[in-house]
Amino acid sequence: MNEARYFCSWSGGKDSCLAFHRALARDCRIESLFCMLCEDGLHSRSHGLPKSVLQKQAEAAGLPIEFAAASWADYESVFISKMKELGGRGISSGVFGDIDIVAHRQWEEKVCGAAGMAASLPLWQENRDELLGEFISAGFKAMIVTVNESMLDDSWLGRTLDHDSAQELTALGVDACGENGEYHTFVYDGPVFRNKIDFVTKEIVKRNGYASIRIDG
Repeated sequence: MNEARYFCSWSGGKDSCLAFHRALARDCRIESLFCMLCEDGLHSRSHGLPKSVLQKQAEAAGLPIEFAAASWADYESVFISKMKELGGRGISSGVFGDIDIVAHRQWEEKVCGAAGMAASLPLWQENRDELLGEFISAGFKAMIVTVNESMLDDSWLGRTLDHDSAQELTALGVDACGENGEYHTFVYDGPVFRNKIDFVTKEIVKRNGYASIRIDG
């Protein structure tokens, strides 16, 4: 057993979920999920998922979830402050789902260092397509909830990410893993959850070049 105590940086999407899954397989002692919210405190800043649905994911994973709300302007300072709070409870490391964007890893190591923590990236530098295949083959179910309209149209919203849709994305010349911001997902079932997440889809909202399907839990 790895005796270090971890939090998992949580977006509600596929990459943070697979990183969480891998960390558990390595016997990492994950004690909490942690998700950053928009200023309204109601939706995740990264994927726009409602707080109620994120709480359902945490309950299904059998873990508490911590939240902090921030604008982009004070995101980093709020993130560090929350990590220091977690560190005061004995948590010494954070699990992150980034794959190969160096600037993201540098930021995570920077904020972890500022909070006296270590950063763990279980997916780092692995093949994007192979990671997506692993995610799907493991039995995870994820729905596309946001698309960059310069890369994908809104017909992709609400679609399940599976082997067929991954092949379609590749045929369109789009990175099927979505690591370049092509799309974001919401994971509603899989091996890290005790039960499937109940939710309903609502209207499509478009803003700043992105289209998103609203979900409610």
